[in-house]
Amino acid sequence: MGTERRSRGTHEAALTIRDVAERAEVSVATVSRVLAGNYPVAAKTRQRVMRAVRELNYVVNTHARALAGVRTETVAFVLNDVRGPSFSAAAYGVEREANQRGRLCLICTTEGDQERELAFMQLMREQQASAVILIGGVRDDEQYRERYTEIAQGLHAVGSRLVLCGRPSLGADVPATTVEYDNEGGAYAITTNLLANGHRRILYLGGMLEHTTSVGRLLGYHRALADFGVAPDPTLIEHGEFTRVSGYERTRAWLQQGAGRFTAIFAETDMVAAGALAALEDAGVRVPDDISLVGYDDIELASDLRPRLTTVHVPYEELGRTAVRLAIDLKEGRSREGDQHVVLGTHVVVRQSVARLHH
Repeated sequence: MGTERRSRGTHEAALTIRDVAERAEVSVATVSRVLAGNYPVAAKTRQRVMRAVRELNYVVNTHARALAGVRTETVAFVLNDVRGPSFSAAAYGVEREANQRGRLCLICTTEGDQERELAFMQLMREQQASAVILIGGVRDDEQYRERYTEIAQGLHAVGSRLVLCGRPSLGADVPATTVEYDNEGGAYAITTNLLANGHRRILYLGGMLEHTTSVGRLLGYHRALADFGVAPDPTLIEHGEFTRVSGYERTRAWLQQGAGRFTAIFAETDMVAAGALAALEDAGVRVPDDISLVGYDDIELASDLRPRLTTVHVPYEELGRTAVRLAIDLKEGRSREGDQHVVLGTHVVVRQSVARLHH
């Protein structure tokens, strides 16, 4: 009778763990153990408790769980903008690996707002998240290193872990995990592909000048030119944003100056390449017959463009999965501090956007 009265009155009074215990005909302690998952309970008893939870539509009081010392382990993924296809692939990798490891995945977009990022970092420190993963290139200066060294140490003090994804290490003495990819090597390989096909005047559509992603890719470009004995032309190097619009506008501006100044374009991202391709098409310039074009990232769009884009494959999903795996393995004692810096490989995906020049 009491149980019926309680279930009928759920709109007037919030359900408690005692209501679940009464419905399942077990003790409050048994319900607590089942919900926490931190103590062995007989399978039939567990099923009875979970059936009662479903029937009553009982929701665990997270504040009560926290007071009892029970908390949900979380992994936080922090990025500027979730709409970018490369970072969304990394987010997918983070979520998949976190789920397999029994962690809840939280995603925070900062839109470049440092105060918002700091507030989220502080929240994750208070929640003692298993890992806080930051992705994307940065301006690697003294201010950046001081700021994130302090963040890494603060997280480490409460048993959390800062993970830097796709950006340089803060140093061996900083308690942070680093998961990079061969950024410079990928740019070297794709530039070599153009050079091996006879191209010498390669327009480089880069990103922000001091951005670590751009710095690495430009180094690879220059190293390939040097190995082929080609003197770099500073006028062929453009800096801008990693967007389709930026790729379109910069390519259009070059075409308006007159044809013949370059035979190929290396766009620093596939999105920039997509913009460049649109500008070339609008100007009646054929790819690859008139101008060859390559990108970087190998997002899904690269194989949807016509012609299909030759580009550098970056394993973004694996980047996200590795970030979670390294941090949790360290936390659970299956890995050592010395294993917390990994560099994943990149490779060129040859498609249809590069033609061989015949001198």
